[in-house]
Amino acid sequence: MTLNAQPDSRPRFAARFEDWMQSHRAKRAIAQGKTPSVIPYIGYGTTEWVRVLGRVLYLRPDSREHTRFRPDVTAVSRVRGWRTFTSLSVPHQPVQVLVDGVPVAEVVADRGGVIDSIVPVSLDSGWHTLTLQTGDSEAADAPVKIVDPQAQLGVISDVDDTILITALPKPFVAAWNSFVLDEHARSATPGMAVMLDHLTAHHPGSPVIYLSTGAWNAAPALSRFLARNLYPMGPLLLTDWGPTHDRWFRSGQEHKRRELQRIAREFPDMRWILIGDDGQHDEGLYHEFATAYPQNVAAVLIRQLSISEAVLAGGRSKARVNRSTSGVPWVYGPDGATLREELKKLGLL
Repeated sequence: MTLNAQPDSRPRFAARFEDWMQSHRAKRAIAQGKTPSVIPYIGYGTTEWVRVLGRVLYLRPDSREHTRFRPDVTAVSRVRGWRTFTSLSVPHQPVQVLVDGVPVAEVVADRGGVIDSIVPVSLDSGWHTLTLQTGDSEAADAPVKIVDPQAQLGVISDVDDTILITALPKPFVAAWNSFVLDEHARSATPGMAVMLDHLTAHHPGSPVIYLSTGAWNAAPALSRFLARNLYPMGPLLLTDWGPTHDRWFRSGQEHKRRELQRIAREFPDMRWILIGDDGQHDEGLYHEFATAYPQNVAAVLIRQLSISEAVLAGGRSKARVNRSTSGVPWVYGPDGATLREELKKLGLL
């Protein structure tokens, strides 16, 4: 018997198979004339650093293929979800980062082609332009929100079933919504865009962050959805699908938990309004966060699903939440108009 044996550090079979498929598809993509191209996403940061978000994909230069990955609503007509989910990522690709046209760093994508890096900068608060480029490919721009050091309130909102009406937790409906449905067929939750717009107007400079268990593949379509339905512009914090080196599937709940904790560390003096729904895990996660960081939570807003939405979503949350333990106010309502009125009662609007 061997003492102090180390756990097997080799990737799981699923991860090794995914890497083999990735290598095989990459050879075909290169033979077809495709090259690494960067798709930047909206970032955020402080006056001292920015969080650079994006993805590197094999795309054919100077083709319509690029448009389905752009967040600009004017660049895309109609896109089926499966087209973005069949994209081929470029792992471990170096990417040049420029802010307002000035080179600031070089970052490297992860094994899924995702760029998620902190870059030191010195910037004024407000919106700036983030530019990403790899090799000889065309540079691509995205906005980055530099949070005002004086800002005291921010918003973190779930996406599916909260601001976007869908039924993502249900496997077959999730597949339909993600891979088949035209992105224009998705609808916004009534009143939520207006509520968020009033919040940002009442608290100038407040950041809005959209936190979802959705895959990075969906980021361009979600960005276009937010713009089309007049939601305040803000970064999307999504996750990557598929196996990792130590587990078969990534945990959506753990992704949200990790991002909430990260945001609390990044903005220790900020108080957040957390927005979610009662369909699955938001109540439990927000209660956990509010209990651990009560000084960082101004209120929790929970959108109540209709009976039909709850059925499609796999039922309502079964979390036993003692809302009085953290001292944070909790607000419930079926739509944005109701939640907005409750925020007024709390003095947050």
